[in-house]
Amino acid sequence: MELEGPIAPVTGGNSGTGRDPADAVFVQSLQLGGDGLRVGIKDSIDIGGYPTRAGSAAFAQAPNAARHAVVVQALLDGGCRIVGKTNMHELAYGVTGINRWTGTPVNPRYTDRVPGGSSSGSAVAVAAGLVDFALGTDTGGSIRVPAGCCGVYGLKPSYGRVSREGVHPRTSTLDCVGPFARDLGMIERAMALIDSSFVAQSPPATVTLGVLSVGADPLVEEAVRGVLSDADITTRAVHLPSFEEAFAAGLTIIGAENWAAYGHLAESQALGADVRARLLAARNITSDALQAAEACRVKFRIEVDALLDRVDALALPTLPDVPLTLEAAGDAQASLRMTTLVRPFNVSGHPALTVPLETRAGLPAGLQLVARRGADAALCALAHRLAENAAH
Repeated sequence: MELEGPIAPVTGGNSGTGRDPADAVFVQSLQLGGDGLRVGIKDSIDIGGYPTRAGSAAFAQAPNAARHAVVVQALLDGGCRIVGKTNMHELAYGVTGINRWTGTPVNPRYTDRVPGGSSSGSAVAVAAGLVDFALGTDTGGSIRVPAGCCGVYGLKPSYGRVSREGVHPRTSTLDCVGPFARDLGMIERAMALIDSSFVAQSPPATVTLGVLSVGADPLVEEAVRGVLSDADITTRAVHLPSFEEAFAAGLTIIGAENWAAYGHLAESQALGADVRARLLAARNITSDALQAAEACRVKFRIEVDALLDRVDALALPTLPDVPLTLEAAGDAQASLRMTTLVRPFNVSGHPALTVPLETRAGLPAGLQLVARRGADAALCALAHRLAENAAH
């Protein structure tokens, strides 16, 4: 193993530390592995011999991980070069990417906008060309949201397809490890490295998409419609009756599971105010509420499966609005709204990919494609048919 510089606790941040925000992409610079593809690893994924701090001062003194996460070992076995642990929203429990302890990575192409979270550093590292691809985790949109904010591709695989061994929190029924990249070919290469069953496919000869009508900003909807209308595909208007209920269910489930994992930290002054507030709210989730959320999970999964028996994939915007400005990032309700179109598919477990595009005002948006559970390679192949029409 080779390390650039000594191991040291993260002490920086954008506020009051003198740290340059441009330096907040990596919380630990590394040079591990071979001479292949350069990779960034979100700091909620274990790299043996180094601490996993999950963007939180509460883990400033975390011990070194005893071993690599399964996905990290797979990348090293594939000859990749891990160049750093990427920054993140604290405890992966936020979607703006703002972190006052480790600093906030600057969105490279849209510098007045949030980078998105929780996998902020991974998205920024890819968008800035610092890595060939990066790994993030997605429990309620935490790959797709920052990918959409930063104008790159991001894939949330089918739940359970990619190993979470060595990923924090240790237990989650929503969370998935997945890649960010600047093009679909690299997404496919990354998936083949972390999932030996993934085999890239040729684009399909014909495509039928089910287009979900959702409450998105008119400019975002216009950008999505433009990509779909320019492609040689068939579209059908479709509806998911439990879509909004599934969003609420996702919030309940993540809250209960994060309380189980991190509730012991809730009173710690080391936590950021936003994360502490969410944890304290989560402790009030009742067993009845969780049971209702789990019932919704079953119902919504059946609805999505039924739609995907009629179409090749579902299409909708990734974000309901263009990304928040940095100044507006403190608005908790506006931040939560960023996940309204992505979180339901964590509940259902289907693979979901965001394709970058821009509004005619030159602001980032995204086209989200959702496919059958286990059909991750087919989803990427289908996306090739649409990607060339997306402006990015």
